[in-house]
Amino acid sequence: MNVAFLLKEYFNGANDVSIDVFDSHSLNGVYQDVLRSLTSHFEIELSVLQALSYCFYEILDNVHIHSGKPLGTAITHFDASNNVLRVLVADDGMGIRASLAENEQYKNISEAEALNICTHDAVTDGKGMGFGLFATSRLMKDAGLGFVIHSGHHKLISKGGNAEIKCNGYWSGTIVFLEICTSVDFDPNNIVGNRTDAAGQYNESFLETEELDTLW
Repeated sequence: MNVAFLLKEYFNGANDVSIDVFDSHSLNGVYQDVLRSLTSHFEIELSVLQALSYCFYEILDNVHIHSGKPLGTAITHFDASNNVLRVLVADDGMGIRASLAENEQYKNISEAEALNICTHDAVTDGKGMGFGLFATSRLMKDAGLGFVIHSGHHKLISKGGNAEIKCNGYWSGTIVFLEICTSVDFDPNNIVGNRTDAAGQYNESFLETEELDTLW
């Protein structure tokens, strides 16, 4: 995987960038390590971490379930001075169009159409619920500064409430890039449509009892 390209394209000039390569066995460990690292930054609003914890795991798991390749790469960087968190997950697998085409409903879908619908609820290749990218898109509406999904020859680029599909370069597989404002506050359970308790799951996994007491 061309990590140098990813760093130049999405983290140009950033220092202290965290890079983790994961497979199905190390995925949970990488997830835990990244979230614990972010939790140590008191500048990041709790609601951002609570919502991101759900979405980040889902994006990592998408690599394992849908890419057809054993390895993925996660890159993170927190710019505390500007309250900006950048998160990227990439693989060099089959890509979104080929994955969705495994579902008979999307058999003849184009690459651009696949990117256009991949963030819709219940759009899946049949191996999952089709909820991870949908929840992520909801997070980006509340806290997003920039949201990119690059697969094959096309990119879904969302910024400032406007989204467009561009034919722009080529990536063999899928890149999901999130640029998040970390100073906003919202209800994280709205991000997941109250289908699960994202806030409670994060609190239980990453906050100590003393920290939980301060929330009330």
